[in-house]
Amino acid sequence: MTEEKSRDADFNELIKDMFHAEEWKERAEAVRTLGFMQDGRAVNLMVKALKKEEEFNVINRLIEALGRIGNPKATRAILEKLMLEQGKDHPNKYRIIAIIESLIGIKDKRALAYIGQFLTSEDGEIRELTKQAFDTIEPNWRKILEKEQKKKSLEEIFGKL
Repeated sequence: MTEEKSRDADFNELIKDMFHAEEWKERAEAVRTLGFMQDGRAVNLMVKALKKEEEFNVINRLIEALGRIGNPKATRAILEKLMLEQGKDHPNKYRIIAIIESLIGIKDKRALAYIGQFLTSEDGEIRELTKQAFDTIEPNWRKILEKEQKKKSLEEIFGKL
């Protein structure tokens, strides 16, 4: 079997495990491995899995893997997870961190309007990670913000989806 056929077989097996493995640990490991493969073919299926998965750890692995792959097609689904997390009485700090780190990997400017609120977070780790995200996604963000804030809000500057 050629290396390409072997890789495709592995890829297909991982996709199957991501959706159908009984144990959450097996689903999480399949997702993690798919992220390391960095194969763009997985993105749409991983987004579908992200929307249906209920296990906390598998969701985190999906968010991380999508960030590692870095395809902007995943931005909307990840931002939906962020909004769900923020709607909770006690948002999980580590889920928020995983989301911001994933968005750094994707580098989609649309995310800035959604994570901008964390620039003033009371949590120093989240605040600094958000600054890092802005520096990575839009290196001139401070100048843009300074210039535009006189006229518009953060959401208006970077736009919501």
